[in-house]
This record gives sequence, C-alpha cells and structure tokens, in this order.
Amino acid sequence: MRIVIVGGVAGGMSAAARLRRRDENAEIIVFERGEHPSFANCGLPYYVSGEISEESSLLVQTPESLKESLDIDVRIRHDVIAVDAKAQTVRVRHDGRVDDWEYDALILSPGASALRPPLPGLDSPRVQTLRTVGDAVAVREQVDVGARRAVVLGAGFIGLEAAEGLRMQGLTVDVVELAPHVLPPLETEQAALIEDELAAMGITVHTGVAATAIEPETDHDTVILADGTRIAADVIVLSVGVRPDTEVFEAAGVECDRGAIVVDERGRTNLDRIWAVGDATVSTDAVTGLRHAVALAGPANRAGRLVADHIVDPASARPIPQPVGTAIVRVGELTAAMTGANRASLTAAGIDFETVHLHPGSHAGYFPGAQQIHLLMHMRRSDGLIVGAQAVGADGVDKRIDVLATAIGNQMTGPDLMDLDLAYAPPFGSAKDPVNLAGMLAENVLSGSLELWHADRFDEPGYLLLDVRGPDEQDEDPVADALCIPHTQVRERLDEIRDAAAGRPIRVLCASGMRSYLAYRVLTAAGLAAANLSGGLLTLRAYQRGRAGELTPA
Repeated sequence: MRIVIVGGVAGGMSAAARLRRRDENAEIIVFERGEHPSFANCGLPYYVSGEISEESSLLVQTPESLKESLDIDVRIRHDVIAVDAKAQTVRVRHDGRVDDWEYDALILSPGASALRPPLPGLDSPRVQTLRTVGDAVAVREQVDVGARRAVVLGAGFIGLEAAEGLRMQGLTVDVVELAPHVLPPLETEQAALIEDELAAMGITVHTGVAATAIEPETDHDTVILADGTRIAADVIVLSVGVRPDTEVFEAAGVECDRGAIVVDERGRTNLDRIWAVGDATVSTDAVTGLRHAVALAGPANRAGRLVADHIVDPASARPIPQPVGTAIVRVGELTAAMTGANRASLTAAGIDFETVHLHPGSHAGYFPGAQQIHLLMHMRRSDGLIVGAQAVGADGVDKRIDVLATAIGNQMTGPDLMDLDLAYAPPFGSAKDPVNLAGMLAENVLSGSLELWHADRFDEPGYLLLDVRGPDEQDEDPVADALCIPHTQVRERLDEIRDAAAGRPIRVLCASGMRSYLAYRVLTAAGLAAANLSGGLLTLRAYQRGRAGELTPA
C-alpha cells in the first residue's frame, strides 16, 4: 500500500511515524513544500530571543534521519499542486518538473499560512512572519545586524512570544492589537494582568487600534496606526492570524468550511481514501459544539496518530477526540493558560453559565516563595458542568490548568473538583489545592449558599456597597461611595448596615473575595439580601484596567 502525506511537521509526521510502526510493508511518501519536514514550530520565538541558541536545535528530524530510522521517503521542496480523487493521484511540482503520483491513501496536512492583510507597505523586507525556521532565522539576523526597534502586529500567542523575545534581545518593542486587549481568548480581567506585565517589561501595548500602513524609509520603516500614531521600526513581525492552506484541495472537491477542511471523527474528508489532520482542519468544539480550526500542536499530533490507526486497522481505531483548546504562554515573569470556552464563545453558543474567581497561592503560604494564582472557572448554570477555565500567575499555573483540562475532558462538574486527591507538600501546593478551592466555591454557588456579583455590573445602581477590608487597605485603594466596616466588625454593626441599606440589597467586597464571603454569610444569616464580589478588588481592578485602552511602560 502506498500512503501519500502532504505536509509534515506535527500532523503529517506523527501520521507517518505511526503508519510505519503499524505497517512495516507500507510505502510512505511525504511531500513537503518547505525545507524542513519536522521542526519545532513552538520553539521559533525562543530562537529569536536567543534562549535556543542553535538553528539546528529546532530541527526535530531530517529527511535523512526519517529514512534511516523509519524508512519514510520524505521529499522536501515538493509542492502538491493538484489532487484527482477519482484517479487517486496527486500532482507534484519539484525543480520545474511536474509528476503525477498514485496513492492508496492520502493524508492532507498542509497546515496554515500567515494572514497578510491588504496593508500598504507590507512587502517591505523589514516585515517578517514567524511560521517557519527560515522566518525565525530572518528575524534573528535582523537583530544580529543591529535592529534596535521592533513592532509586532498582533498580540496573540506567537505575537507576544515574539515581542518578549525581541525585548530580551534589547530592542524597544511596540505591540499593536486590533482587539480590545492582548491575548483575545483571555477574559478582560485576566488579559489586564498580562498587559501590566508587558508594561513592566518595557513593552508598549496599543490595543483597540489597527495598523493602516507601513512606510518604508532608508534606514527604517514607520508603522502608522489608525489613531495617527507613528512608530519607527527596524523589524516588524506580522502575527495577525493564520488561514488554512487548502486552496488546492478545495479545488479538488474536498469540503471546506471557511477554508478549513471538514473531517469526521476518524479524520476522513468527504472524498474516499482522503484524510486530513492539523491546523488546516475544522474541529467541533467539545464544549460549545461550534466548528472552528484549532491551530495547536497537541491536537495535530494526536490526530495524525489516530488517522494512521484508522488507515491500517479501522475496526480497532479510536475516534479523534474533540479539542478543548488548552493553551499556555509565558510573558515575562507570568504564565497565562486557558482551557475550554471563554465568555464570548459560551455566549455565542447560547450556553448559560456562571463564573467564579479566586486568587490562591501556588503552594502553602507558610513556605517561602508562594505566588498568587489568578484563577477563574466557567460552569454551566443548569448542572455545574465545567466549560472553561483560565489562570494567570508566576508559578503553578500550568498544572492547575492541566487538571482543569482533564476535568473538562471527563465532563466533571465544578463541585467534583472538591474531591480530587491532588499531590500536596508545602513546596508544591496546599492541603486545599487551588483546584479544590475552585470546587468548593463552585459548590457554594450552585447550591445557592453564595450569590455572586461580577465586575461588569459594578457600576449598576440600587445597592449598598459594603467594603469589609481593613482601614489601611481602604486608605490605600479607596472605593467610592462604600460603607467601610472591617469584616471582623460586621456582626456587632449589623444595625448600622441595615439602616444604611434602607431596604436595598447589599454588595460586599474585599481584596480577593474571602473576607467578603465571611461577611456575606453573617449578613444573609441576619436576613439581609447580599451578594459577594467575585474575586474581590483584585478582579475588579484588573477588569477596569483591561477596559482602559493603551498601556505604556511604567
């Protein structure tokens, strides 16, 4: 059997390697348009930063090593320009020559290419994308020959990694993002923490504004923004998104949705004997049911393996799991991670949800070095099913999001988290891990023993605002029009609070939501209508900063 794979890297090469392990006799041919069939896409920004010092470190496998170890025929600089599904052939161009190749099974793994908006001046040699090893080398070369000013267009994962890498190389860096905040999948209050960190790193962030032109000049370019801002740049990194690289296959009759190849749970396209994997495919979101492309290496690797299993032995092959979109990024001293759906996608899917916020320590507070984790979790209101989670912090973010991704994948509810038996020793966690605490908070909300109110409703009228922090905290960060009574005095001053409320509901806040929760329980036990600010002032202030616009270095 001859199996032809179009495109290498995560999806294509994982399929090729698995096919060889399952079938020693198959003829496996990989046509790769570029120079490198197997390289570390996710490592490219760290080559720009200098943390990965050698270009060769980015090359996971070469055609020679794949031939030697797995007997896979990898042909670089071979561009598949047509597919004939009826004849089961692909047309391949290489060095000016065009040949037709028959196949018994065809796997499409063309990946995605960088979006290039119709921006005047975008063809300047100072403009680079960051999708291939060659791209990373080109950016690094610009740094090495003296670039001192950089502009990054797009503040998604790759954009922020590129911005950090260029800043680590000593360049001044501006980041431009059309969305209201950086890392658009993050919630506003989480993204604000990342924007604060970028400012602390000396990176200027322009949000809610587009670049309208690039003016090439003799010794630099100037990036012009829609608000009139002009930014000088020696290097410009374009990272405004990607599009599936599927035109050839769509022309051959492969069904696509907004350019992404439609596949079933086995990776099969609508055409017989053709499968597809990776960034160029559309997936059904495990939480929302919405269809969209998922440009992540993990799902691509897993899909490649499972498609190979289906080709070799369809009866025993497992279906490709629906992705939950787990992702993580380092920005300066912080880590931001997410899994599942965010507010926007939950709303778009018509899912009614509740959100809990908490700010626990990364490990036991009495052990030196504990760092605060800013954690939020979305739950389906009807049954408490966990539908999304995000965390930002300097330590311990990754393992909490991984646990929550596992919980979402196994359709756990918020209260189920209370019972998880997680590793504990003072340097690593707490007896009540942040994940357990999220479960306890979820149980309180879903059982009706805690009513929350949220930062986006802070300015609504008609309630008494009760600040239960200590006097020093209130002086340092006063809250306008709040009645200030420390939480330890709420019991003895109930009459004062009742009189001040004058029949209005009471909204309670503190720094993180814990002391105000204690006060809330006292108030409700006394028959007063109350609600607790989710995440406290830490969440409120971050939410307010996140809606304030451009951030410049402190």
